[in-house]
Amino acid sequence: MQFLAGVGAAGRVSVAGYFGGGANSGGRFDTIDKVAFPDDTVTTLAAVLSSARSRLAGFADSGVAGYFAGGFDGANLSAIDKITFPGETKSTLSATLTAARQSVTGLDNSGVAGYSGGGFDGNYLDGIDKITFPADTKTTLAAVLTTTVYNMGAFSNVGVAGYFAGGTDDNTYFTRFDKIAFPADTKSTLAAVLTSGRQGQAGMADNGVAGYVCGGFNGASRLSGIDRLSFPAETKSTLSATLSVARATTACMADSGVAGYNGGGFGTNYTDSINKIAFPAETRTVLPGTLSAIKDNLAGFSNQGLF
Repeated sequence: MQFLAGVGAAGRVSVAGYFGGGANSGGRFDTIDKVAFPDDTVTTLAAVLSSARSRLAGFADSGVAGYFAGGFDGANLSAIDKITFPGETKSTLSATLTAARQSVTGLDNSGVAGYSGGGFDGNYLDGIDKITFPADTKTTLAAVLTTTVYNMGAFSNVGVAGYFAGGTDDNTYFTRFDKIAFPADTKSTLAAVLTSGRQGQAGMADNGVAGYVCGGFNGASRLSGIDRLSFPAETKSTLSATLSVARATTACMADSGVAGYNGGGFGTNYTDSINKIAFPAETRTVLPGTLSAIKDNLAGFSNQGLF
């Protein structure tokens, strides 16, 4: 998941977005790719994840650090890796997720906390873990998702609420948006729903304006459509722009007020392409730079300075 900073807020700076981990038929990756704002150049960090992993969650405390949580490296993981800004050094938190899990989904209320929801640890999960900034301590919310679920998309309207969208329990492809209201961390379910039930989609947001759910798999085919949830009304529409390739198990992050980015995933094959959705026009282009490998089941977040 990406971080979303308030446009015009104190310290608002477009710095970079990051895509970490992932896998293809050749194995899993520990690499972290960086998309520098605003020129959209793509490089790979010297820092790497503590193990090569896929099916992980991403969230950030913008201007401070980004986090990669859980995942699968041959076994389910509870560890949380931290990438500290601006040096982009990696450390591993003493705090861990409540249970080792894969196919978990992250979102953030930057400056306050990051959240990891759902996933699979041998059973499907409905719990939501919270990492409080800056101490990086972990608690588990009293609120839970509407059902046990994994492979959701997620995004946040920072300071207001975070949203977990869709996902599956292998019997049902869900259309719902579960909402975590900040700061009380209470859960409700929106009247608005996704265009179709899906899993493996990714979320990003233009903070204060709208959240977006990109791609996914609906049980029959992979998707190129992008659903939009408008703030604060929480009404859903679908963009005329689509991803360049229908894909699932992809990742997103955003430079709020400027653009959202969708990277990697699996369509008819693994991809390394990065799509850009320009705000506010919501037009789609494809970056000339690519991820360091073709892969899916990666995670993303971004750094937009303190606010």
